[in-house]
Amino acid sequence: MSDERSAPVIIITGTPGTGKSTHAQLLVDESPIPLQHINVGDWVKEKGLYEAYDEEWQSYTVDEDRLLDELEPLASTGGIILDWHTSEVFPERWADLVVVLRCNHTLLWDRLEKRGYSLKKIQENNEAEIMEVVLDEARSSYPAEIVVELRSESTEDLESNVARIVQWIEAWRRDHGQSTET
Repeated sequence: MSDERSAPVIIITGTPGTGKSTHAQLLVDESPIPLQHINVGDWVKEKGLYEAYDEEWQSYTVDEDRLLDELEPLASTGGIILDWHTSEVFPERWADLVVVLRCNHTLLWDRLEKRGYSLKKIQENNEAEIMEVVLDEARSSYPAEIVVELRSESTEDLESNVARIVQWIEAWRRDHGQSTET
């Protein structure tokens, strides 16, 4: 699919609280090409792409088939950043780059507490981060050469990560015979 696209599809994933949306929004601002940031969790809510709401976990049970049907035309065109806490749902053919954001579990705990998450939800997400659940999922779902693990604990990390992804976008464009001029 990537040969047909004029811009890449970038998946930014990580445990809740690792900075996915912040990275994606800054990347939209810094990218040498226009990119659309899709916060998949918000997209699911806005478009009603869920089966139910789970009170215990305070989250929606996503209708993955409907979600993928909605995203397919955008993925086939490219130029999108998919921002979600999971990546394995997206077909391998969609992804040009999968960025897995990682964060020290103590810092992550504080971030989730500030969001008002329940203790159970904080513990579950913290355990997932410690056990590298999101990273393992990305590594088992996509080719190793497109999965990048990045630390996301400070403003310096954020700026460095976005600069690195911008360089990757420029290289992707060169590799696909496109000018890097904007």
